[in-house]
Amino acid sequence: MVRRFDTKGGNIRLMTAPTSGARPYGIEVNSEGIPFFVEFGTNNVASIDPTTMQIREYPLPDPGARPRRLAITQDNSIWYTDFARLFLGRLDPTTGKVSEWQSPGGPRSQPYGIVATKGALWYSESFTEPNTIVRFDPTSETFQRWAATGEGNVALANSLVNEVGLVEIK
Repeated sequence: MVRRFDTKGGNIRLMTAPTSGARPYGIEVNSEGIPFFVEFGTNNVASIDPTTMQIREYPLPDPGARPRRLAITQDNSIWYTDFARLFLGRLDPTTGKVSEWQSPGGPRSQPYGIVATKGALWYSESFTEPNTIVRFDPTSETFQRWAATGEGNVALANSLVNEVGLVEIK
């Protein structure tokens, strides 16, 4: 279910996702004020109209897709990590077009937390050893990947606060 809490009146509205077992997860709001989220139990990304509370689902092409988190870029593109299939994906909510790129960490990468900042997408590969942070440049469609910085410092994707962290070891 997706829940909306009215901070002024204290009212709560609950909406059930149209697809059974959807498991709504990781809500982000685009520049037009429209909330988007992934449905981790399905192969859907979804939006919810903030006025009517109507949920619209955007099915991803592969039924085995399990989007885990999302980030929204300035052009309102929806970027997601496909935890099960090991992909980074982009959804254009206007056209429904989906583009995907294999995560560079290989068959155990399990892409997870994601953030869009400074013209790039950053996410973590949560099952590689050691965990890695990945940078994707959407213009050149190229990846960079680090377990640690060149100076031996640790870079982390902090999905709960939508930030990339750097621990400087001195």
